[in-house]
Amino acid sequence: MLASGGRADPGGTTTVIRPAAVLPEAAARAVLSALERLDVSRGGYWNASPGIWQRYDRPWDGAAGSTGSARLVGTIAAVYGTPSRYEITIYRATITEHGLGTGWTVESLCDDALGHAGLTLARCPRAALVSPPVPDPFRGHRPTRPAATPGT
Repeated sequence: MLASGGRADPGGTTTVIRPAAVLPEAAARAVLSALERLDVSRGGYWNASPGIWQRYDRPWDGAAGSTGSARLVGTIAAVYGTPSRYEITIYRATITEHGLGTGWTVESLCDDALGHAGLTLARCPRAALVSPPVPDPFRGHRPTRPAATPGT
């Protein structure tokens, strides 16, 4: 299930993934290994760093390893080490205006990365949603102050 969010850039779109997708340890390793192997500096399409995975439409071909003619298609936001130490949680994806114009969707962007672990966004395990505590632990629990003593 996806929940639309705000705009990432003029014409682009950002989607919050709810509940967040959770990559189990083996899947996380497979995806990270593939993203490293497919790095834009090695002729691939991904520029991945902890927390942000960027998908380009072609390998970087600029001077001194810069983007050159490559254009950003979209970005996946992830948190490493949650909900447990070796898992990765994917919680947001952004498709740029260029990405939208070339047919990319949040699902196809995520599937492009997750496919290296044999997953799709639709089939990826999801984070457990936890309801807030009831009753509110802060309601009605105000610190008490000693009563003011006359003349002090």
